Amino acid sequence: MAVRRARKHLLDNDQQRVGDNSLPLLQNEVARLVRDYPRVSLGQIWEDLLSAQDEVLHLIETRRFSPSQLRDANAMAAVLSFLVAKGFNDLEDRDQARTMTLVAASFAKDAEHAGLVALVNGLQSLIEYWADRPTDAFFYAKKGADSATGLHGTVVPWLLGLQARAAARLGDEENALGAITQAVELREHVVPDDLDELGGLLTYSHTKQLYYTVEAEALLGRGDEPLARQAEEAVEGFSNEEAPDWAFGDLAGARCNLSLVRLHNGDVEGAAEAIRPVLDLSSPFRTNGIVVSTMRVRDALMHGPARTAIAARDLREEIAAFPPQRPVLLPGRRN
Repeated sequence: MAVRRARKHLLDNDQQRVGDNSLPLLQNEVARLVRDYPRVSLGQIWEDLLSAQDEVLHLIETRRFSPSQLRDANAMAAVLSFLVAKGFNDLEDRDQARTMTLVAASFAKDAEHAGLVALVNGLQSLIEYWADRPTDAFFYAKKGADSATGLHGTVVPWLLGLQARAAARLGDEENALGAITQAVELREHVVPDDLDELGGLLTYSHTKQLYYTVEAEALLGRGDEPLARQAEEAVEGFSNEEAPDWAFGDLAGARCNLSLVRLHNGDVEGAAEAIRPVLDLSSPFRTNGIVVSTMRVRDALMHGPARTAIAARDLREEIAAFPPQRPVLLPGRRN
């Protein structure tokens, strides 16, 4: 609270025209929130995230900027709106999430930042993917990739990874595998940009690309040994909390994918071992995506080759009890 008051004091001192204090203060806060978002529960940063977004919007609405300052402010507003939209999606409030992506897209266009525009298209795809609307998810991912011509950051392979997962969910093996291959080829030519430098959700690491690849192939029903090794590699890659690309959601997703791959190969005990740490997550970390991923494992237990095993029945029952009635991600949040 003391820091928040001090920051407000400096922002208020920059009357009329934005001065030397406002933008650097907010840029530091944006960088912190981008870095922290995938590493902590939403409840730990939600208030700060909404406060930072409000401060940036207030500056844009009330202060005078130089052209370069205005671009920077719009870019910050786009990034913060991106994170708020992701937060609403994690809370399963998809209508609010969709609305906030439109806000983020508007600021990204005003900032004339092609990478941010493509990034928002990726988030729109992500929201529809976890809402089990793969046709819409594929549409937004392709729209983003088509608009990202000339970009060299990791947003482009991310959009292809999103296409692959959506196509796999549709059962479209040709487009899924084609997008995976294209993403692997593009990875060799990635040149990190300003979004990659911010990190967090704004970059797409090699490990995350491997996680997306495994998920797409697992959704196609594959469970061969090479894919199992890739799934294990993705889990191992996300197991170091000190790594810059570590994210609790990606680790949980990679574990669910490993469980799914093992089930496709008839290994119920191995599947249970893989998903165990996910089922032990406390409620604040049970985001929408994590819950959906666990339910996919449960679905495979009900319909896959291992469905008659006693261990499969026990694991099904445990997963069924995993989701709270509504994800309690924020302190004091109630149904």
